[in-house]
Amino acid sequence: MPSASDGPLRADRWHGHAVSETHVYLSPGLFGFARIASFDYFEHTVAAISARFAARGRKASIRVCDVHPTASIRKRAAALARMIHETARDDGPIHLVGHSTGGLDARLLVSPSSRLASLEGVKLDWLPRLASITTMNTPHFGTPLAAYFATVSGQRLLYAITAVTVAALKLGAPPLATASALVAAFGRFPLNRMEMGIVDRAVDSVIRVLDEAASRELRAWLGLLRDDQGAIVQIMPESMDLFEAAVEDREGVRYQCVASYAPENAVTDWLGAMRSPWGPVSATIFTALYNITARHSEVYPCRAMGDELEERLQALLGESPPMAASDGVVPLRSQIRGDLVWIGKADHLDVVGHFPGQPEHTDWMQSGARFSRVRFDVMMDRIVDGMLQGEHR
Repeated sequence: MPSASDGPLRADRWHGHAVSETHVYLSPGLFGFARIASFDYFEHTVAAISARFAARGRKASIRVCDVHPTASIRKRAAALARMIHETARDDGPIHLVGHSTGGLDARLLVSPSSRLASLEGVKLDWLPRLASITTMNTPHFGTPLAAYFATVSGQRLLYAITAVTVAALKLGAPPLATASALVAAFGRFPLNRMEMGIVDRAVDSVIRVLDEAASRELRAWLGLLRDDQGAIVQIMPESMDLFEAAVEDREGVRYQCVASYAPENAVTDWLGAMRSPWGPVSATIFTALYNITARHSEVYPCRAMGDELEERLQALLGESPPMAASDGVVPLRSQIRGDLVWIGKADHLDVVGHFPGQPEHTDWMQSGARFSRVRFDVMMDRIVDGMLQGEHR
């Protein structure tokens, strides 16, 4: 695995000529978006990648694909293909970075076995320029959380948590009364029989505290989430079993991944969460998500089969995390596919820059992982070094 002490890797030439511009495309996944309510979801990731290319004397054009939040992976991949074709007009190298489901978009898009080229407006003439695919906390082998979100109760809960996410990122924290209502719903009812009125009122309360323009954006985005939930069904472990069998890697492209997990005992660590009134509420929501994600099945185990993975985890971490280990959304072992460039303690949103201590940002998902700027910088160093290694292939 690359080390932060290896020093910068330069890749000033591409296909025999000087690199003019490098194109990096980011694809969001579950809970992710391009820009809503004047908040850029990938703001910290874009800044980190841009700075690292600039330090190597390279110009990087970084774009975020504004994909439907929960539409089918095929539809999302087609949207990404159209964006690349329309914007990567020169002959510079191309890199794809997908967070969560966004990593599956990238894999399907470039697979030699896919038939996306038959869709209207999809042009793949840029594929020979593709150097790397980076997947961040991607459910390569599925997640049990998807099976819950596919239920009626789960769809409402996903809708509510997504609204709270936007408000938390935009305002620093959602209205405490709203979040407390959601926690009351968790506590008073089993998750499969949650009182829908509580959830719907909580969402309306979130929207009301945003300004008019931001509220319109959020309502429109939540409407998309309600109208099409194809990806939710597709990232169930049973569905990903078929995806893994059908989607092939493209020769010559570097596939690398980032994986993380929240320590099991930290999910109920209230000491850090009690620093603000929002903390215990956030920790309760994270705990509920974590417990659903921890539902392990031996039939569809959300991991690559064989002993190699366990040996790899033991060598890298000095321990073999429990099978229930996850980032709160995706099981740890489901995230590992390709070259593992970074693995450590972080939740699902930490890895894209939503962690404590970021300027003008509040960590809404209290997981107890204690992710930090130091870890984020090391992770981004390794991602960009891997991209440049991909250009040398």
